[in-house]
Amino acid sequence: MQWMKFLGAIAAFGLIGAAPAPGVPRRIVSLNVCADQYVLALADPGQIAALSSNARNAELSAAAVQARPFRSLRRPSEEVMAIAPDLLLGFPLGDTVAGAPPGRWNIVGLETADSYPMVMEQIRRTAKAVGHPERGEALIARMNRDLAALPRPQRSGVAAYYQRRGYMTGTGTLVDDLMRRAGLTNLAGKLGKPALAQIPLEQMIAARPDWLIVESGSEQVVDQGTEMLHHPILKDIPRIRVPQAWTVCGGPAYVLAARSIVAQINAAPRRR
Repeated sequence: MQWMKFLGAIAAFGLIGAAPAPGVPRRIVSLNVCADQYVLALADPGQIAALSSNARNAELSAAAVQARPFRSLRRPSEEVMAIAPDLLLGFPLGDTVAGAPPGRWNIVGLETADSYPMVMEQIRRTAKAVGHPERGEALIARMNRDLAALPRPQRSGVAAYYQRRGYMTGTGTLVDDLMRRAGLTNLAGKLGKPALAQIPLEQMIAARPDWLIVESGSEQVVDQGTEMLHHPILKDIPRIRVPQAWTVCGGPAYVLAARSIVAQINAAPRRR
């Protein structure tokens, strides 16, 4: 509902509904933390008018450091209208809002990437939108080279991406894509669970996964949600720790996540 009001306010001020001016956009506004990372990687600094409110949040954004010099939105509806951007990137409703014909809106929507091919598609889409398609191809080429250079995982097995309050990430997700790249089998798939499912401790230990993938920073108990990750019944299952910021959106951080998972697999002591 909030985004629908936002759309109405922007339309009323004439910021959307007309074809964008030809050429490279000069005032780009990113509306979510996923779009932030693509903009920072592909646009000129001088093109970036503002990033999302979470752009500098290191827990959510893999590009938090790069985002520090830029304006961060606090009241998007008001600030976007004041900026009058010629490109809005990451709008939740996509670029065909309210049935407008394609090409009539200076908005590029980005869905959450759930696979590496989708990450590549979003890189290309963003690079074209910001006026630098060649940078998108160069970024993809670097990522492909880095992924091809990953060491071979020395061990395989079944892994569960286990989160606070016992939620487990299932198939058809970016984490599932990373598991398969690292030679792991997603426990959620074996159990027939959806993309996100709450799994009791008893069911988790009965399934006997070879690995638990957890968010970095979960080493300390801070509330009831993180307490169950430290239950004694799970203590003997090796853990792979990955920052949430590397998996929440995909983007260039996909390579960092893949490299880290493989490195931790290869460095883990073998269970007797």
